[in-house]
Amino acid sequence: MRAQRLEKLGMVWSLADERFQENLEAAKAYYEDHWTLCAPRSAVALDRPVGQWLSNLRRAGALEGHPEWETALKEIDEQWNPEWPADWQRHYAALRELVRDEGQADVLPGVTVHGMDVGRFVAKNRQHAVWQGLMDGQRELLEAIGVVPLPPEQEAPAKAASGAFERGVAALAQYVEREGSVGPVSRSHVEVLPDGTEVKLGVFLSKTKSRRGKLTADKLQALAHLGLDWAA
Repeated sequence: MRAQRLEKLGMVWSLADERFQENLEAAKAYYEDHWTLCAPRSAVALDRPVGQWLSNLRRAGALEGHPEWETALKEIDEQWNPEWPADWQRHYAALRELVRDEGQADVLPGVTVHGMDVGRFVAKNRQHAVWQGLMDGQRELLEAIGVVPLPPEQEAPAKAASGAFERGVAALAQYVEREGSVGPVSRSHVEVLPDGTEVKLGVFLSKTKSRRGKLTADKLQALAHLGLDWAA
């Protein structure tokens, strides 16, 4: 064992150190696949519960007396224990790698990496209210990969969409502009408006169609204008 070999050389090596090194190898393997050590608690690598292990180490005082452990973790991932939520850092790391591959940060909602909707992450964080609530370090990370707040004029249209119907129409208009047609839209589809509001567009269209007999003429006209034949 490594501990026995080191003891023969006159070095002190505890069982805790040995376990740390074994888990550190698993952490390295996780980082290779996910580009971050902010793993969810359920994460496993090399058959080790690396997510729970890292979560435990992020607790206050967990590394007390072991500065070399923190140094080893930072050598893998400088942001292994950020001041902000680990979930935010996971999304950021996935976005960062996508930007490196594609060369630009203009990612639309619905684009996922490892099951995380990085497009929605971008849309949400670009909103001024959200952006101002970020820590300086978070904004610096986003700016480093080309993510900046939306221009004020791009937020203005969403302010008018105050009611549920108006939000649905705004979401449909956004969908049509991006996709070039009105559908078909799956019932589970969600659109993220420029202000970060999530609209269940598929549900909205299904419910609106079933209630079309109760819609006013101007609402039907708005829907027909966007290409919905049943509203014409």
